[in-house]
Amino acid sequence: MPASPTSPRPKSGDPAIEEFLQQMEEGRGVSPNTVRNYRQALLEFKATVPDKSWWDLKPADFKSYLYSLARAQKLGPSTVRLRFAALRTFYKQALREGRMKSNPVADLTLPKMPRRLPVFLNKEQVLTLLEAPKLLWDKSEKLQAAGGKKKSRRDAQNWQMLRDIAWLEVFYSAGLRLAELVTLKRSNLDLRQGTVRVFGKGRKERMCPLGGPALRALEAYLDACPFDDDILFVSAQGKQLNGRTIQLLLKRYLAAAGLDARLTPHKLRHTFATHLLDHGADLRSVQELLGHSQLTTTQIYTSVSVERLKRVYDDAHPRA
Repeated sequence: MPASPTSPRPKSGDPAIEEFLQQMEEGRGVSPNTVRNYRQALLEFKATVPDKSWWDLKPADFKSYLYSLARAQKLGPSTVRLRFAALRTFYKQALREGRMKSNPVADLTLPKMPRRLPVFLNKEQVLTLLEAPKLLWDKSEKLQAAGGKKKSRRDAQNWQMLRDIAWLEVFYSAGLRLAELVTLKRSNLDLRQGTVRVFGKGRKERMCPLGGPALRALEAYLDACPFDDDILFVSAQGKQLNGRTIQLLLKRYLAAAGLDARLTPHKLRHTFATHLLDHGADLRSVQELLGHSQLTTTQIYTSVSVERLKRVYDDAHPRA
């Protein structure tokens, strides 16, 4: 199937890759980030065997590539596994279409991922972070007043501060992925019911409840926002906020809150899950709220809660 002429995706020059990526994007609804990562991984592998067809490659070709990545290039387990995730998915699709009789990468043993517990913020740190946009705004107001500057009409509305408070609250309240947050639409919200409809990986839909502070923050932002487009979180020009802008704003607010500015937006998702489990939520419910397809993905957060309980026990029990 040829690539759509209206698609903004860059072309790889390899028809097999382009057909596969189009099926992933249109048939399975994978995210643009996944499409980009898969394209890069497939092209980098094919560059090592330029004279061979995709359909003539043998397991030995992939073993050599694995050795090159892990030993010669000294890439970490996560990078190696990402490259081979693209290759495995590519050949699974080829098997379904009858182009291959067996998957040449199916039986390769990949390097194991080190077991790392998710990093999260405690309750006090979250509250400080959520207050950071107003703290910075108030500081800016005082500086303007001291300098005798007049506020512009846009500044007087302070809608961008309210926007940032709102997306921080929604991030933590619903435990969203960054890509899910920036693509939210006003039509996804039901403020009366206190829910937001989210489209996650593979365009899987889930309904996420929103807490009272998040709902109030959204109402304040929507009342003040000068734009009426369906995109929920917009820039000063009325365009959709992108992930990079959110990352930069979060760094600013983390620094203002006296927290580690290197923390990524995904740490708010870790925080959401950990706090739910700490307060008695069952694992299946947390899995649904996070939009995980596998329970094993959610189980890593139980380790965080157990580790925290152990520390509390060690600190408090007289015979620990």
